[in-house]
Order: sequence, then C-alpha cells, then structure tokens
Amino acid sequence: MTLEDQLSADQTIGKMESVGNALEEVLRTAKLQRTITIGVYEAAKLLNVDPDNVVLCLLATDDKDGQDVALQIHFTLIQAFCCENDINILRVSNMSRLAEILGGSEKPGEPADLHCILINYPHELQIKDPALKEVICYCKESRYLDQWVPVINLPER
Repeated sequence: MTLEDQLSADQTIGKMESVGNALEEVLRTAKLQRTITIGVYEAAKLLNVDPDNVVLCLLATDDKDGQDVALQIHFTLIQAFCCENDINILRVSNMSRLAEILGGSEKPGEPADLHCILINYPHELQIKDPALKEVICYCKESRYLDQWVPVINLPER
C-alpha cells in the first residue's frame, strides 16, 4: 500500500467516525424533539402517510439478521420507496450501540424494533441542524459515488 493509499484510507475512516458521531447527535436530538419513528411497521405507516417530512431512513442489522428473509424484503421495499421519494438512507451496523443511544422499548418486556428508524423534520428546521446536515451530505456524497445505501458503524463509547 502506498503512502497516498494509506492517507486516503485514513481520511475515509476519519470521515466515517465524524459522520457516526453526527448521526448519534441526530438520533439524540430527534428522540428529545419527538421527530423519530422507530420500528419497521411504524416506519411503513409514516412513509405511507407523510413521506415529505422524512429526511433520513436508518436500516439497522446485526449478523444474526442476515438470514431473516422477511426483514430483508421489508428493507428492499423501504429502500425502493426512499429512493423514489428522495429520502436519504443509511445502514447502521452496530445495533447494540443504537439501543444504548435510543434506550429501551416503550412497551415493558418487549425489545424495541430498531431495524428501521425514520428521522422526520419539517424542511425549515433541517437547515439549522449541523449534525443532520453532515449526515445528509455524507448520504449525497455516497450516492455520487454510486453507493446508494452507505453503511455507518456507530462509534463505541
């Protein structure tokens, strides 16, 4: 590996860490402001009713979810809908960290369905959130590079 390749790889890792930190901030803010929808079915309902205010769709999986055919079908349909409606999409590969950030389920005794998360903001508020702008910028840069669903690993704390 040349020095130039190493510098490029270091920049990419730094960018992903920065976006991971920004995403964590977006999630915390959205939870506080109640602009977050958690769960595959809840997300599908919101996308059906009000897709215009959805700015970001997170699809999260763990290694064990790779064999869940029904979940993969849901993901494919949600991704297609998001692409058609110009909604930014990210894959998140650290579900345990996602659970730490968002907390437990609202229903006692049931784990939260964190496989699909939507962040919905009225368009006038999007411009004012620098963390959200960074995440959206990363999504757009990834699409420009033909990576339509980039993967982010949330940083451990």
